[in-house]
Amino acid sequence: MPIYLDAAATTPVRPEAVQAALEGMTQGFANPSSGYPPARAASLRLEADRAVVAHALGCQPEEVCFTSCGTEGNNWAIQTAARLGRRKGRHIVTTAIEHAAVLEPVKALAAQGYEVTHLKPDRTGHIDPAQIASALRPDTILVSMMLVNNELGTLLPVKEAHQAIEAAQCPALLHVDGVQAFLKVPFTPKELGADLLTISGHKIMAPKGIGALYVRKGLKLPPLLLGGGQERGLRSGTEPTAQIAALAAAIRAWSPDDRDRIRAVKEHTADLLSRMEGVEIISRGDAPHILALSLVGYPSQPVVRALGDKGIYISSGSACHRGKPSHVFAALGLPPKTLMGVLRVSFSPFSTLADGEAFVQALGEVRQTLVCR
Repeated sequence: MPIYLDAAATTPVRPEAVQAALEGMTQGFANPSSGYPPARAASLRLEADRAVVAHALGCQPEEVCFTSCGTEGNNWAIQTAARLGRRKGRHIVTTAIEHAAVLEPVKALAAQGYEVTHLKPDRTGHIDPAQIASALRPDTILVSMMLVNNELGTLLPVKEAHQAIEAAQCPALLHVDGVQAFLKVPFTPKELGADLLTISGHKIMAPKGIGALYVRKGLKLPPLLLGGGQERGLRSGTEPTAQIAALAAAIRAWSPDDRDRIRAVKEHTADLLSRMEGVEIISRGDAPHILALSLVGYPSQPVVRALGDKGIYISSGSACHRGKPSHVFAALGLPPKTLMGVLRVSFSPFSTLADGEAFVQALGEVRQTLVCR
């Protein structure tokens, strides 16, 4: 059987989520905006599912707006912050290790005349909170920072960013990319001080095509889409009730035990790798599910392909890089031979200790067959 160890890219869909989606498409397919009984039932189910997401986030249901994915949520949050703050300033703070779904919209704003400060990580992939305080200015209108890095698993100082914004008394909104953190590490947007926070279903064993944006109560966003007024007028369009039901089902199926199991598999795998010649652990990750390493001197893409031929699926970084060098690992200042061999292994609740052991054994076999540069 193939061994899938790329859960930070996407996850298998839980059976509970599959069943919820099937029921939503076959039994609960009515448009929740219509007026007849099946439509009213669909509307009630939609709001019940919204309440499940809100409970998992520790927020109010009216603070949850459904989106199609994390990229949409990140783009919406960043563009919104720029529009809301356009009379207050044109300075943005983010980090050099954000997902492309943050870096690219920030880059687009820079092309429009906004000034962007990219905070640099240390060798372990962490951001010094003091950098945030030093970067803030009276005209800073946005701080956008992920809670868990998608390639290193490191926690970023989001709460400290909120504290720095308050201390500086600048008008910045705080946007948090919570895609890799949601359900993996305990948090609520209120505890973090987030104004906007993004999640994505397919990272937590729900289908692709569904996510959500937390919008702090009292923050008046301009609509993303105009039309029929769905999602409180913020994102018009008939709600994807089947995907939303699947998201809620996947959330209900998660438990703290999942986090413990995932971490146990990751730590066991890391311990085995630490004893393997030629392997450097780059980050064990603060989050339970991501492990970054390098097979030093071995180009990562041939390693990934060779492991794939053995039925073991990992990545050389974010799936969004599509084989290009990772800006995240490059930002760490790794030696060239270490950088060329970077690999990311990431685990889901379906991962087992045996999966980790099989990966380590296969990596050793690949090391014997490929040429080191």
